Amino acid sequence: MANEQTAIFGGGCFWCIEAVLQRLTGVSHVESGYMGGHVDNPTYRQVCGGDTGHVEVVRVTFDPDQISYRELLDVFFSTHDPTTLNRQGNDVGEQYRSVIFYTDEEQQRIAEDVIAEMTAGKEFSEPIVTTVEPASKFYVAEGYHQNYYNENSRQPYCMFVISPKLAKLEKKFAEKVRA
Repeated sequence: MANEQTAIFGGGCFWCIEAVLQRLTGVSHVESGYMGGHVDNPTYRQVCGGDTGHVEVVRVTFDPDQISYRELLDVFFSTHDPTTLNRQGNDVGEQYRSVIFYTDEEQQRIAEDVIAEMTAGKEFSEPIVTTVEPASKFYVAEGYHQNYYNENSRQPYCMFVISPKLAKLEKKFAEKVRA
Protein backbone atom coordinates (compact mmCIF):
# COMPACT_ATOMS: atom_id res chain seq x y z
CA MET A 1 0.00 0.00 0.00
CA ALA A 2 1.37 3.37 -1.01
CA ASN A 3 -0.35 5.21 1.83
CA GLU A 4 0.96 3.13 4.74
CA GLN A 5 2.15 4.81 7.93
CA THR A 6 3.94 3.57 11.02
CA ALA A 7 3.02 3.99 14.69
CA ILE A 8 5.05 2.82 17.70
CA PHE A 9 3.54 2.15 21.13
CA GLY A 10 4.74 0.75 24.45
CA GLY A 11 2.29 -0.18 27.17
CA GLY A 12 3.29 -3.26 29.09
CA CYS A 13 4.20 -6.57 27.55
CA PHE A 14 4.46 -6.29 23.78
CA TRP A 15 2.51 -9.54 23.38
CA CYS A 16 -0.60 -7.73 24.66
CA ILE A 17 -0.38 -4.69 22.42
CA GLU A 18 0.52 -6.82 19.42
CA ALA A 19 -2.51 -9.09 19.91
CA VAL A 20 -4.88 -6.13 20.23
CA LEU A 21 -3.62 -4.06 17.31
CA GLN A 22 -3.32 -7.05 14.93
CA ARG A 23 -7.09 -7.39 15.01
CA LEU A 24 -7.88 -3.91 13.70
CA THR A 25 -9.12 -3.22 10.18
CA GLY A 26 -6.51 -1.13 8.39
CA VAL A 27 -3.54 -2.58 10.32
CA SER A 28 -1.40 -4.62 7.94
CA HIS A 29 1.51 -5.56 10.22
CA VAL A 30 2.45 -5.46 13.90
CA GLU A 31 6.00 -6.25 14.98
CA SER A 32 7.26 -6.60 18.55
CA GLY A 33 10.56 -5.01 19.45
CA TYR A 34 12.53 -2.64 21.63
CA MET A 35 13.07 1.12 21.50
CA GLY A 36 14.45 3.95 23.56
CA GLY A 37 17.50 2.40 25.14
CA HIS A 38 21.24 2.82 25.05
CA VAL A 39 22.41 -0.68 24.06
CA ASP A 40 22.75 -1.78 20.44
CA ASN A 41 20.90 -4.96 19.43
CA PRO A 42 19.42 -5.68 22.88
CA THR A 43 18.13 -9.13 23.70
CA TYR A 44 14.93 -9.92 25.57
CA ARG A 45 16.97 -11.05 28.56
CA GLN A 46 18.88 -7.74 28.61
CA VAL A 47 15.72 -5.64 28.28
CA CYS A 48 13.96 -7.65 31.02
CA GLY A 49 16.98 -7.04 33.23
CA GLY A 50 15.95 -3.40 33.16
CA ASP A 51 19.35 -1.84 32.58
CA THR A 52 19.28 -1.12 28.83
CA GLY A 53 16.71 1.68 28.99
CA HIS A 54 14.63 0.01 26.26
CA VAL A 55 10.86 -0.33 26.29
CA GLU A 56 8.96 -3.31 24.92
CA VAL A 57 7.09 -1.77 21.97
CA VAL A 58 5.15 -2.65 18.87
CA ARG A 59 5.71 -1.12 15.46
CA VAL A 60 2.38 -0.91 13.67
CA THR A 61 1.98 -0.53 9.91
CA PHE A 62 -1.44 0.86 9.05
CA ASP A 63 -3.47 2.43 6.27
CA PRO A 64 -4.75 5.84 7.47
CA ASP A 65 -7.58 5.64 4.92
CA GLN A 66 -8.96 2.68 6.92
CA ILE A 67 -7.93 3.57 10.48
CA SER A 68 -6.53 6.87 11.66
CA TYR A 69 -3.62 7.42 14.01
CA ARG A 70 -6.08 8.94 16.46
CA GLU A 71 -8.23 5.78 16.32
CA LEU A 72 -5.13 3.68 17.03
CA LEU A 73 -4.47 5.90 20.05
CA ASP A 74 -8.06 5.42 21.25
CA VAL A 75 -7.59 1.65 21.18
CA PHE A 76 -4.12 1.92 22.77
CA PHE A 77 -5.41 3.98 25.70
CA SER A 78 -8.46 1.74 26.17
CA THR A 79 -6.56 -1.54 26.37
CA HIS A 80 -3.81 -0.74 28.88
CA ASP A 81 -3.45 1.38 32.03
CA PRO A 82 -1.82 4.70 31.09
CA THR A 83 -1.89 5.91 34.72
CA THR A 84 0.57 3.48 36.31
CA LEU A 85 4.24 4.34 36.01
CA ASN A 86 6.53 1.54 34.80
CA ARG A 87 3.96 -1.19 35.33
CA GLN A 88 1.15 -3.08 33.66
CA GLY A 89 -0.36 -5.70 35.94
CA ASN A 90 2.38 -8.05 37.12
CA ASP A 91 4.83 -6.70 34.51
CA VAL A 92 6.98 -4.24 36.45
CA GLY A 93 9.91 -2.12 35.28
CA GLU A 94 10.78 0.76 32.99
CA GLN A 95 10.67 -1.65 30.03
CA TYR A 96 6.87 -1.85 30.51
CA ARG A 97 6.19 1.89 30.72
CA SER A 98 3.42 3.57 28.76
CA VAL A 99 4.93 5.53 25.86
CA ILE A 100 4.06 6.78 22.41
CA PHE A 101 7.07 7.08 20.10
CA TYR A 102 6.07 9.49 17.34
CA THR A 103 7.52 9.36 13.84
CA ASP A 104 6.65 12.91 12.79
CA GLU A 105 5.34 16.21 14.16
CA GLU A 106 1.74 15.40 13.26
CA GLN A 107 1.81 12.21 15.34
CA GLN A 108 3.36 14.17 18.22
CA ARG A 109 0.61 16.81 18.02
CA ILE A 110 -2.19 14.23 17.82
CA ALA A 111 -0.80 12.18 20.74
CA GLU A 112 -0.38 15.27 22.92
CA ASP A 113 -3.89 16.48 21.99
CA VAL A 114 -5.45 13.11 22.85
CA ILE A 115 -3.72 13.05 26.24
CA ALA A 116 -4.80 16.65 26.94
CA GLU A 117 -8.41 15.85 25.97
CA MET A 118 -8.50 12.71 28.13
CA THR A 119 -7.00 14.63 31.04
CA ALA A 120 -9.50 17.49 30.68
CA GLY A 121 -12.35 15.00 30.32
CA LYS A 122 -11.18 13.07 33.39
CA GLU A 123 -11.19 9.81 31.42
CA PHE A 124 -9.08 8.21 34.17
CA SER A 125 -9.25 8.70 37.94
CA GLU A 126 -5.46 9.07 38.14
CA PRO A 127 -3.12 11.27 36.04
CA ILE A 128 -1.94 9.88 32.70
CA VAL A 129 1.78 9.05 32.85
CA THR A 130 2.16 8.05 29.20
CA THR A 131 5.09 9.89 27.67
CA VAL A 132 5.28 11.17 24.09
CA GLU A 133 8.80 10.84 22.69
CA PRO A 134 10.52 10.92 19.31
CA ALA A 135 11.05 7.49 17.79
CA SER A 136 14.59 6.19 17.87
CA LYS A 137 16.13 3.00 16.50
CA PHE A 138 13.72 0.07 16.54
CA TYR A 139 15.18 -3.34 17.31
CA VAL A 140 13.05 -6.30 16.24
CA ALA A 141 12.42 -8.72 19.12
CA GLU A 142 13.38 -12.36 18.83
CA GLY A 143 11.26 -14.50 16.50
CA TYR A 144 9.43 -16.34 19.25
CA HIS A 145 7.92 -13.00 20.42
CA GLN A 146 6.31 -12.30 17.05
CA ASN A 147 2.62 -13.15 16.65
CA TYR A 148 2.84 -14.53 20.19
CA TYR A 149 -0.79 -14.66 21.24
CA ASN A 150 -1.97 -16.17 17.97
CA GLU A 151 0.52 -19.01 18.36
CA ASN A 152 0.23 -19.43 22.16
CA SER A 153 -3.34 -18.47 23.10
CA ARG A 154 -3.67 -21.44 25.49
CA GLN A 155 -0.62 -20.38 27.50
CA PRO A 156 -1.74 -19.13 30.98
CA TYR A 157 -0.40 -15.56 30.54
CA CYS A 158 -2.29 -15.28 27.27
CA MET A 159 -5.51 -16.67 28.74
CA PHE A 160 -5.50 -14.53 31.87
CA VAL A 161 -3.93 -11.27 30.64
CA ILE A 162 -4.37 -10.96 26.87
CA SER A 163 -7.74 -12.67 26.29
CA PRO A 164 -9.59 -10.16 28.53
CA LYS A 165 -8.00 -7.28 26.59
CA LEU A 166 -9.23 -8.82 23.35
CA ALA A 167 -12.74 -9.24 24.78
CA LYS A 168 -12.72 -5.56 25.77
CA LEU A 169 -11.49 -4.61 22.29
CA GLU A 170 -14.25 -6.59 20.60
CA LYS A 171 -16.90 -5.04 22.83
CA LYS A 172 -15.75 -1.41 22.75
CA PHE A 173 -14.39 -1.25 19.19
CA ALA A 174 -16.47 -3.88 17.37
CA GLU A 175 -16.72 -1.75 14.24
CA LYS A 176 -12.92 -1.53 13.99
CA VAL A 177 -12.18 -5.23 14.52
CA ARG A 178 -11.57 -7.38 11.47
CA ALA A 179 -14.29 -9.92 10.71
